[in-house]
Amino acid sequence: LQGGDCAESFVEHHADNIRDFFRVFLQMAVVLTYAGGMPVVKVGRIAGQFAKPRSAPMEKQGDIELPSYRGDIINGSEFELGARSPDPQRMLQAYRQSAATLNLIRAFATGGYADLERVQQWNLDFVKDSPQGHRYQELSDRISESMTFMRSCGITSENTQRLRTTRFYTSHEALLLGYEQAMTRLDSTSGDYYATSGHMLWVGDRTRQPDHAHIEYARGIKNPIGLKCGPSIDADGLLKLMEILDPDNEPGRLTLICRFGADKVASHLPDLVRAVSREGRLPVWSCDPMHGNTVSAASGYKTRPFDRILQEVEAFFDVMRAEGAHPGGIHVEMTGQNVTECTGGANAISEMDLSDRYHTHCDPRLNADQSLELAFLVAERMKPARAG
Repeated sequence: LQGGDCAESFVEHHADNIRDFFRVFLQMAVVLTYAGGMPVVKVGRIAGQFAKPRSAPMEKQGDIELPSYRGDIINGSEFELGARSPDPQRMLQAYRQSAATLNLIRAFATGGYADLERVQQWNLDFVKDSPQGHRYQELSDRISESMTFMRSCGITSENTQRLRTTRFYTSHEALLLGYEQAMTRLDSTSGDYYATSGHMLWVGDRTRQPDHAHIEYARGIKNPIGLKCGPSIDADGLLKLMEILDPDNEPGRLTLICRFGADKVASHLPDLVRAVSREGRLPVWSCDPMHGNTVSAASGYKTRPFDRILQEVEAFFDVMRAEGAHPGGIHVEMTGQNVTECTGGANAISEMDLSDRYHTHCDPRLNADQSLELAFLVAERMKPARAG
């Protein structure tokens, strides 16, 4: 499970926001762990996700044209020349904020906030309050029954550390290479280079050219890495990148994060899966159902329909099952806040509702309820695979 903000911001850096994200993320992980019958590796898009690639270098409003907003680590989102001018001091602020965020998450993960019983109670509250709660009641009840059985056997959070703590990892796109270079260290015992800006880094769909700097950087670090795969990549191009990034075919080294759009999964993903399987490659296959499903509402707001997000996840599972491959994860842009940025979901957010709480600095995110709803719906798709 990989998720978090589209782009972290300086303005919204607050302990409450970090706590709320972490809570929802833990809830999602518990649901997926139970449904899948296997551990879920928890990877946040947090403590470093500041830089954003943009489709155009300039933005025009009326007669004024300014550099595009590229994330708080580079410039500001306000549409005025001073804010849009790149400022290298922002890298220092991003570093300090990332360190503070990581320290707080570490405290939450090891200090009792991640207690399994507490997380399950949050899930019970969600099911009770959700308009679609009856749909998720059975799964939630089965989790509660399993926990009751464990307590009856004497296994509780008081005497079992793994029930009251969790492992949580951080990730971000390795986009601003000057920053990443400054955060790269040589391990004197192994002779390997590691990026210390995050546990896992990924290369985006716009910067994955095999002879360009971002792939060269990712090739040289020992961290687990991700590669975004959109509609423009073909099987030969993917295999070439896999040979560069993971020449030893090391399990867990490379995650292929597929981001096609709900209507393009069936026409693009099968060829990639077949080619990778034919070569005996061992990547983690993950589904990013966010980036290929961004649309513009009549009001001008960018949004993502929840139904299309779910459709892409379902299509991803269908292809993986048909090709005999393992659906290894989902990658979502989400927040623990009650925002109105993606339409749909159990609370039926409409395009008219978008202006109520549209707070993102870049792309629309699932709110807390939508994120957890997605986890329950993905869990429903995991049950047949587990039974098989």
